[in-house]
Amino acid sequence: MKSAFSYKLFTGILFFIFWFGIILQFVLILEDRQYNWLQSIDGFLMYFTVLTNIICGLALGSVLFYLNSKSGNFLTKSSWLTAITVYIVVVGLIYNLVLRGIVNLTGLSVLANELLHVVNPILFLIFWMAFVDKSTLKYSQIYAWLVYPFLYMVFALVRGALVNTYPYPFLNVSKLGYAGTALNCLGLSAVFGLGSLLFVWAGKQIASKK
Repeated sequence: MKSAFSYKLFTGILFFIFWFGIILQFVLILEDRQYNWLQSIDGFLMYFTVLTNIICGLALGSVLFYLNSKSGNFLTKSSWLTAITVYIVVVGLIYNLVLRGIVNLTGLSVLANELLHVVNPILFLIFWMAFVDKSTLKYSQIYAWLVYPFLYMVFALVRGALVNTYPYPFLNVSKLGYAGTALNCLGLSAVFGLGSLLFVWAGKQIASKK
């Protein structure tokens, strides 16, 4: 059994790293948009990567500060911590397998990018493996886990239709058309679904050996 001290210490380190990366990314966008706050917030929150890292940061904060209070119940449940792990791992996989190299980054943008797409997904996966209770995971929970990716895709497409700017090339209706984009959305849904199945299965295997 992991000690309460190691649990809190590791969670605290992750909390700091996640929020450092999130804040750094926002500051860089703010500078790029010449301190136009509305444009910066829009350009910041349109990315699934950023939203998911924020959710991870909130979950870590809930675990760290509100684990035994009602306000921390939702994000500290093992089922949702597992769902969040799926989200952030998919972020890392899609970026490194599909999107890496599309944009040429320099300076602090490289640090922020690697934190959000590489370091944070690996750290949260380690957190899940080491500290999240997996004994209560159920395959039926996956349906609820898929709501967030689905809502994000709806948001990205609606926003894109309004401002003609899409966060990712595989959601770019202007270039792919609705049929091509819909096919990509189905593929993304399958990735999240299969990833969720894998994590529930792996969680059950780990729990059965303890």
